[in-house]
Amino acid sequence: MPTPRASRDRADDSLLTLLGELPELLRNLVIAEVNAAKVWLTKTAKDAGYGAGWMALALFFLFWSIPVFDAFLIAGLSSWWPVWLSALVVLGVTLVIVAVFALLSILRFRKLAARENPVQSVATDIEIVKDVADEF
Repeated sequence: MPTPRASRDRADDSLLTLLGELPELLRNLVIAEVNAAKVWLTKTAKDAGYGAGWMALALFFLFWSIPVFDAFLIAGLSSWWPVWLSALVVLGVTLVIVAVFALLSILRFRKLAARENPVQSVATDIEIVKDVADEF
């Protein structure tokens, strides 16, 4: 894939020269936008994957590991406290762990919304072209 030419001063170029370069400039713009969309899609998919992974980890702890570990802790704590108090303390700690993993997944998903969408950059490019066209 050819690389776009470096920008140069076109103040002395004729109108026909500028019009002749227009197809190449448009092609370079389309290539740059497609490459930007690929980068955006890659980053977005990565963040979505991480967010889904954190959520899966939170669900794993909530539904599989925690009940067994909680029973162990309740049995151990009931040596010093009543069984009902031991169960309440273990439930509170378990809910804090689940909340931390859920918060990590929410923070990762929020990065998706903060990133600029390539469609927005295309809209910005169209506005710039319209503004330049209006000057002439």
